[in-house]
Amino acid sequence: MSADVHQQVFIQEAQDLLAELEESLLELEETPDDMETVARIFRAMHTIKGSGAMFGFEHIASLVHSIETTYDMVRNGKLSVTKEMLDHSLKSCDVIKEMLADPTMKADTPEALEIKEFFENLGGKKHKEAGAPVDKSNLMKAKDLKTYRVTFKPDENILLQGSSPERLIAELLDMGEAKVIAHTTNVPMLEMFEPEKCYTFWDIILTTSKDENDIKDVFIFVEDDSDIKITEIDDFGGEPDCYKRLGEILLEKGDITKEQLDEVIQQRRFLGEELQKKGLVSPDAVESALQEQAHIKEMRAQKQAAENAASIRVPSERLDSLVDLVGELVTVQARLNQVAIQSANQDMLKVAEEVERLVWELRDNAMSIRMLEIGSTFSRFKRLVRDLSAELGKEIELITVGGETEIDKTVIEKLGDPLVHLIRNSIDHGIEMPEDRKKAGKPAKGHITLQANHSGDSVVIQIIDDGGGINKEAVLKKAKANGIISENAELSDKEIFELIFASGFSTAEKVSSVSGRGVGMDVVRRNIEALRGVIDISSKQGAGTTISLKLPLTLAIIDGLLVEMGGQFFIIPLSIVNECIEFIRKDHVSESGRRILMVRNELIPYVHLRDFFQIQGDPPEIQQVVIIDIDGRRAGFVVDSVVGDHQTVIKSLGKAFRDIECISGASVLGDGSVALIIDVLKIYMEIH
Repeated sequence: MSADVHQQVFIQEAQDLLAELEESLLELEETPDDMETVARIFRAMHTIKGSGAMFGFEHIASLVHSIETTYDMVRNGKLSVTKEMLDHSLKSCDVIKEMLADPTMKADTPEALEIKEFFENLGGKKHKEAGAPVDKSNLMKAKDLKTYRVTFKPDENILLQGSSPERLIAELLDMGEAKVIAHTTNVPMLEMFEPEKCYTFWDIILTTSKDENDIKDVFIFVEDDSDIKITEIDDFGGEPDCYKRLGEILLEKGDITKEQLDEVIQQRRFLGEELQKKGLVSPDAVESALQEQAHIKEMRAQKQAAENAASIRVPSERLDSLVDLVGELVTVQARLNQVAIQSANQDMLKVAEEVERLVWELRDNAMSIRMLEIGSTFSRFKRLVRDLSAELGKEIELITVGGETEIDKTVIEKLGDPLVHLIRNSIDHGIEMPEDRKKAGKPAKGHITLQANHSGDSVVIQIIDDGGGINKEAVLKKAKANGIISENAELSDKEIFELIFASGFSTAEKVSSVSGRGVGMDVVRRNIEALRGVIDISSKQGAGTTISLKLPLTLAIIDGLLVEMGGQFFIIPLSIVNECIEFIRKDHVSESGRRILMVRNELIPYVHLRDFFQIQGDPPEIQQVVIIDIDGRRAGFVVDSVVGDHQTVIKSLGKAFRDIECISGASVLGDGSVALIIDVLKIYMEIH
C-alpha cells in the first residue's frame, strides 16, 4: 500500500475521530466531572497525534500534543475542566479539519498558535518531556491479551546487590501497556534515610500478550530476596464500565479487611477519602487502585474499539456501484421470470424462483449496507446550536431523540443542508431572548428537539422548538403585501403556514447573519421533495413550532404495486397500499359530482388516474380501486387493473421529463417496457 493510500486512510479515520471528539467535548460541557468522557477525549487526541506523526502529518501531531497532555492531566485529577478549555478544544477540531483538507497547511496560523499557547500555559509545556505513550497499534492486534497486577517489593539492599529496580520495571513496560504506581509510605525521614537502600515498592498494572511465566522471568535474579506477587486481573471478558469497584480492589490486594470496608461503606462517603482519613490505607494504595480501575477501563475500551473497527472501509462510490448493479440484476431477474413463465418449462421455472429468492436476499443485504444511523448527522448540530446561541446571546439546549434510526446514506448526505437551515431558523426566530422568555413565564433556556422515528418504509424527522411560534397575522400581512394572496383571502392555519414556502417569502424585519424563519424555505422544500419527501409545519403562537419531514428509507429500490391503465403501466409504492377493491363505474355515478367511496362504513375520496393522467380510450366496465393510507389519511386511486407486486428499481427521469407533476421516477419492467412511478403524496394533495 502506497504512502498516499495510507494518508487517505488516516484522513478518513481522523475525520471520524473528530466527529466523535466534538460530540464528546459537548457532552463534557454538560457533565465536566465525567471521567469516562475525559478518557474518550484523551484516547481520540492520542490516536490522532500518534497516527498523524506516523503518516506524515507532523503539524497535526505537534498541535495535538499539548492538548492530549492537558486531558491526561484532567483524567489524573491534576486539572479541572473549564469553559475556556472546551472552547479551545472545539477550535482545535476546526483547525485540524482544515489541516486534513490542506496537507500543506502548517501549525503556525494565528488560530493554531493561539490554541498551542493556551494548552501549553495550562500545563502541557511542563510535561512535554514526559515519556511518550506506548504505541498500542501492535498491542491491539494480539489475540490473547490479559492484564496483570504485579506487586514488586524489593529487598532494601537490592541496590547493594547490583540490581536496578528501574531496569526491571522498564523491562515490564516493554511487554505492553502499563501503569506504574510507586508506594513511598516506607520512606523514612531525612535524618534516618540511607541512600544505598531502597524503601519504595511498586504496583505495575500490565496489559500484555505475554503469560505469567514471562513476567516471572523478569525477576529471576531477584525473586529470592524480593516479595513479588503476580495476579491476573482481567482477560477482557467484560464491558469497559463493569470493572471492580475501589473497595473490591483494595480488599483483593489485602490493603484493608472486609470489616473495615463494610464500616466505611455504611457511612456513605467517598470511600478513598474516608479510608485515608481513618488511616486504614495509604494514599499510595488508593492511587494504585484508582490507576488499576482506569487502566482496565481504557484497555477494555481500546480492545472493544479495535474489535468494532474490524471492518472494511469501502469508498461510497463502490457502494453506489454495487447498488446500481443489484438494481440491474433485479431487472434481469424480472425478465428471467417472464421468459420462464412463457416457456412453461418446469426446470426453468424452478431456476427462476431460486434466482428470484437469491436476488431478493442480495437486494436486502446491499440496501442494509447503505443504511446508517441518523444520530451521526444529529450530533453535528450540537455544535451549531452551541455556537449560534452564544452569538445571539440566547440560552438554547439541543435534545436529540431516535439517533439509532437508520436511513439510506444518500438520504442522509442530502438531508444535511435542509436541517441546518431549519435549525438556524429555530435558533434565530423560534427561540426568544432569555428576558422575553422569563416575561412570558418560560424558563430562560429554550429547547430545540431533533427527533427521528420510523413510519412504515419512511422516516419522520421533526424539529420542535418551544419558542414564540409563528405569527399568523404577520405571515398573512406579508403575503398580501407581496401579492402572494388576495386582500380578501381567508385561509386555514395549514394554508397560512404553507405560505412560508413561497419563493422569497420572509417576515424578517432586517437581514442578519442568521436567516429569519421563512427565508429560503422554498429551497428547503425543493430539496426535501427531491428526496421524495414531504415537509409539514404546525405552530402555536407562544408555545413553539414543529416542522416535520417525512422521507423514504431509500432512494434506490422499493417494493411497488404494478397497475395498468390503457396499456400503460404505473407503480404505486407498496408500503402505503392498504387494499384493492372492485370498482364498477355505473354504481358510482354521483349527481353532485363528488367522488366518494363507502368502504366498510368509512367515506373515502377517490380519483380516476386515467382521467388525471389524460389517458385516451374507454375504460373497462369493471375497474380496481387501490386504497392508500398516508399517516391515517386514506384515499382511493381508480385504475384499469392491478397486475401485482413488483421489485422497483428507481430510475431518475431525463431532463425533458424532470418537471412532470405527480411522477417521481420510472422503472424498467421485465419485458423492457417502462413503468412510471406515481408520486402518491402530490396526487393526494391535489384531491384534498
